[in-house]
Amino acid sequence: MRSSAMLGLTASEAQARLKAEGFNELPRTGRRTILRLVIEVLREPMLLLLLAGGLIYFVLGDLGEALLLLVFASISIVITIVQEARTERVLDSLRDLTSPRALVIRGGERIRIPGREVARGDLIVLSEGDRVAADATVLRSIDLLLDESLLTGESVPVRKQASSSPEESIAPHAGGDDQPFVFSGTLVVRGSGMAEVTSTGVLSEIGKIGQSLHSLAAEAPRLQQQTTRLVATFAIASAFVIGLTVLLYGLYRGGWLEGVLAGIALGMSMLPEEIPVVLTVFLAMGAWRISQARVLTRRASAIESLGAATVLCTDKTGTLTENRMTVARLVLPDGAQYTPDTAVRAAPAFDPLIETGVLACVREPFDPMEKALHLLASDAGAGRRLIQSYGLRPDLLAMSNVWCGSGNECVVAAKGAPETIGMLCGMSAEELAELRARVDALAQEGLRVLGVARASWAGGDLPETQRGFSSGFCGLIGFADPLRLQVKDAIAECRSAGIHVVMITGDYPATASAIAMRAGLDPERVVTGADVEAMADAELARAARGRAVFARIAPAQKLRIVNALKDTGEIVAMTGDGVNDAPSLKAAHIGIAMGGRGTDVAREASSIVLLDDDFGSIVKAIRLGRRIYDNLRKAMSFILAVHIPIAGLALLPLLTGMPLLFGPVHIAFLEMIIDPVCSLVFEAETEEWDVMQRPPRSPDEPLLPRSLLVWSLLQGGLALVLTGGVMVTANRYGMPANEVRALTFFSLVLVIVSLIFVNRSFSTSLVEAFTRPNRTLVVIVMFVMSVLGLSLVWPRAADLFRFGPLHVDDLAVTAVVAFVCLVLLELSKYPLRRRAPTSGAA
Repeated sequence: MRSSAMLGLTASEAQARLKAEGFNELPRTGRRTILRLVIEVLREPMLLLLLAGGLIYFVLGDLGEALLLLVFASISIVITIVQEARTERVLDSLRDLTSPRALVIRGGERIRIPGREVARGDLIVLSEGDRVAADATVLRSIDLLLDESLLTGESVPVRKQASSSPEESIAPHAGGDDQPFVFSGTLVVRGSGMAEVTSTGVLSEIGKIGQSLHSLAAEAPRLQQQTTRLVATFAIASAFVIGLTVLLYGLYRGGWLEGVLAGIALGMSMLPEEIPVVLTVFLAMGAWRISQARVLTRRASAIESLGAATVLCTDKTGTLTENRMTVARLVLPDGAQYTPDTAVRAAPAFDPLIETGVLACVREPFDPMEKALHLLASDAGAGRRLIQSYGLRPDLLAMSNVWCGSGNECVVAAKGAPETIGMLCGMSAEELAELRARVDALAQEGLRVLGVARASWAGGDLPETQRGFSSGFCGLIGFADPLRLQVKDAIAECRSAGIHVVMITGDYPATASAIAMRAGLDPERVVTGADVEAMADAELARAARGRAVFARIAPAQKLRIVNALKDTGEIVAMTGDGVNDAPSLKAAHIGIAMGGRGTDVAREASSIVLLDDDFGSIVKAIRLGRRIYDNLRKAMSFILAVHIPIAGLALLPLLTGMPLLFGPVHIAFLEMIIDPVCSLVFEAETEEWDVMQRPPRSPDEPLLPRSLLVWSLLQGGLALVLTGGVMVTANRYGMPANEVRALTFFSLVLVIVSLIFVNRSFSTSLVEAFTRPNRTLVVIVMFVMSVLGLSLVWPRAADLFRFGPLHVDDLAVTAVVAFVCLVLLELSKYPLRRRAPTSGAA
């Protein structure tokens, strides 16, 4: 019920309502402490594995390896806690927006109070520059214009008119001109007014978004789930081999204690501690690489997920377009048209239209369309003074400025809705029909159209309204938010990569359709917010997966679209910038916020932030995400392949009766130095040629599919046969145990290096594997060779590894073994390529 006689609530009434309904703010949930964050982070399997591996090495006395793992774990914990703590600021950002100070009328007096003390039924006074404190119904409006981009994502301000009846029949919603509703957090950019508060706190539109955001759980990274399963498989296999080793040693050699020690050494050879290390390095380096393309990563796992995206839901304003209004078309009364170009001056016939349009604006405009007009002729008002302005009114959607020069004659410049301008100019019904046809044609191109008229006034008292002038029609001006230059090519690249792009906007259907056509989306239908409300989730998902554009979409409807797509198995990436986008950003597999014009709430709810708000940057991120996943697969395949000969050579002496050759120091060297360090080579690998020409991988596809698993087993098996053959042959020819150990170890290390080249690419030749640029590979190979050379020439290193001397012919044998392994595996790729599609991941 409205406050009687515009006196507002009394102080006692306001206090009673605040006590009954609560303050005008979002509820404060219990903030997580640092200790609670640490406990939650330590539940992650990857970090638990790092810590467990470090503790095992510490118990075994390998302090260097233990410290290395614990340092990696500590770094991961700190990074994760920092990111989690940042997400705690989401609701704080919302509270800042919903609690500005407000000017209210209480008991007939104007008083300024904190926003949290605004109660339902309060009368709030709206002035230019104010941020609205609560949802309210407009009672009085004087040229009231609000920026509702916070809720709609659309940068063009909207007009507000006073409520026409005590009980409005339409539901309050943001966006659209001439609505009698204002919303908490929006900004008054022009005019003034008065409104009665209808909803506060969690019941306001922004409060509902905050509640929705708080209740949503972020999507668990699929890569983490897959690597967890892979690590569990390794751990089970390791436990089985340890038990088998202890059993064999105890049964055949009778030394159960020695068997336990041998089992520990063999278990160390199979512990998959390098997998989380490699994953951490890949994602951290990926975040750094993607930052070079002006894309910030708030959650590193999102980069890989973006590479798997099947649907990209994108906003229009600022993402596909430049988020600035420009004058796109000038139309004279005779139908002549001109498209302005900053490099070419318009024909003189268009000068009166341009000048009049500028004179109808304020001197220092805030409105984006007025700013665009000023860019064409900012000096139009030079030598004149503004003596009267007529603002927009609900019954007359036009505004006029009266300018006078040195003489008595004044110029009256008017702009507004084309039909209103036509009526001010006294157009006949036929002329108005022709005008509507021209406006409709421009609207079909996605242009916002204003009519412009001009009149003269010889002096004397000015009329009360704009209708008192005898105006002449000057023409039409069409405004557009221009498409970004790279958008069309970027969308085409998404299409070739099998990624479906869906445009979801709060803008009008005609504008949305025109922008979609210019961007290359080729929509077959435009689905409005009303259509979405009438659809079931399955029907909504079908529409989103088809060639449809969504227009006039509300925040809850965006969330519905995202969830409907997820329910059908799609991997959804979502872009957004406003508070209204935050729930859908958080619900999507990958939330992408705009860094330039986006709100803090949207950025905090997202996993990726575009610093330049450019759609092309999203495509760069997708490309990098696919490259990271390809290279991660190469690294995982390599790690699995390397583990086979390491474990096999540790187990072989137990089966053949030979003396144990590899102890914990050798296994630790291979695991903690060569294996993970060599894996870094793959992170630096360039992308495969077809990275954006193949469809996204299936969400259920494992990190190591069966084909890649077989390939890894083939590599590891061949490496074990060759290096095991060297061990057995050398032992049979009576070489001393320390020389057999050195010969076998060198052979194994060189074979591991050959496996790096084999795994660089599954689809390219051996020549390219050696010539493709990779500085990290050069550094790693030089490092490995230096360590091997040092172990030969430095007695202390030789004693540490218990190596005997090797001669030139021995070293030649190790080189031949590595070369044979390389050639055989490269030859085996040819028949395998015919059976499996090229993915660049093997």
